[in-house]
Amino acid sequence: MTKGTKTGIGCLIIIIVLAVILFSVVKGIYNDLVTRDEQVNNSWAQVENQLKRRYDLIPNLVETVKGFAQQERDVLIGVTEARASVGQAQSPAEQIEANNALSGALSRLMVVVERYPELKSDQNFLKLQDELAGTENRIAVERGRYNESVQVLNQKIRSFPTVLFAGILGFEQREYFDTPAAEEAAPQVDFTR
Repeated sequence: MTKGTKTGIGCLIIIIVLAVILFSVVKGIYNDLVTRDEQVNNSWAQVENQLKRRYDLIPNLVETVKGFAQQERDVLIGVTEARASVGQAQSPAEQIEANNALSGALSRLMVVVERYPELKSDQNFLKLQDELAGTENRIAVERGRYNESVQVLNQKIRSFPTVLFAGILGFEQREYFDTPAAEEAAPQVDFTR
């Protein structure tokens, strides 16, 4: 074997070793991103499950309130319209926006309820209100879990060396399910009306 042949074989071995190392790194990054992406998908499915539960409770709540609060028609229509927009939302971003609007409408409905003492003592309403409160708590928990999994995925996508490969492999940062600014302030109850 000539010196040139030995050098060529040595270079080929080095190239093969580097290719195997690069393949292993990319494979590890890809598999980790797939795992994290699936965690986000699973977390979102849990959020959707709780949002569906709330979606199903709302018609009963609205009908119960209607009997007592006939003159509060605008608020009831707002809740019904917000619920309809939730049913039409397709993407997670649309669902987040629609559910944030629904949360705001439900907050306004609860303020209306404060004006009707006889409604607040009705057993059907109390049961529905408890169900809705429990569902809102579940939504908050699942929203937190979803946001945690989004944070882990987004952090991974933005970290080195994953940032070099994430876009090429088809992974993008996911959107958080944030509380809208309107919900951060507590609704005001006014008994003077």
